[in-house]
Amino acid sequence: MNTRTILFDLDGTLIDTNQLIVESFKHTFDHFKLDFTDEEIIEFNGPPLVETFKKIDPVRADEMVATYRAHNHLYHDQFVTAFPNVLEALQGLKENNIKMGIVTTKLTRGVEMGLKRTGLTDFFDSVVTLDDVTHAKPHPEPVLKAMEDLGGESRSTIMVGDNSHDIESGHNAGVRTAAVSWSQKGRDRLLAYKPTYMLDKMTDLLQIVGV
Repeated sequence: MNTRTILFDLDGTLIDTNQLIVESFKHTFDHFKLDFTDEEIIEFNGPPLVETFKKIDPVRADEMVATYRAHNHLYHDQFVTAFPNVLEALQGLKENNIKMGIVTTKLTRGVEMGLKRTGLTDFFDSVVTLDDVTHAKPHPEPVLKAMEDLGGESRSTIMVGDNSHDIESGHNAGVRTAAVSWSQKGRDRLLAYKPTYMLDKMTDLLQIVGV
């Protein structure tokens, strides 16, 4: 099947922010005297921060978001790296004229920090963050916006991600989907959402698009 456009989630898909996220949640919960296990914290990774904190404490959610972000930005560059094979995959896709975009539930500042830290900024002609949409993933709006930015069509687009809401957003937008086996949530958990493809390494995309 012809592929012209590939959209990527950022955290946990292209860049390894897993430990930074866990440490930022722990710092926030310590500050507000809340106690969660590592397993529970992993489940918080994915949806927009404000949604997560509103479910925990609606009254203090905004304070918790601010505390989390301050810690996250302060220690960002100590933790964040690109996952293996990502640079090679993106270079191969770009050389073969595949249009690429980012679709994330992060705010723009955090996205820019991550892309700059890992040297990935120049690969993407569309970056859709939480600042750019009314409805976050799993709603189709972010995927549809990125496709519009890139002049993409649903039948020739793939959405790649490490979380259920990435796969669901792709399904809801009518595009093919690819889950990554290095997700913190685990390969089997993502297979339950029926992605079109399961990637064991990012360079698997080159084979999928026929490079």
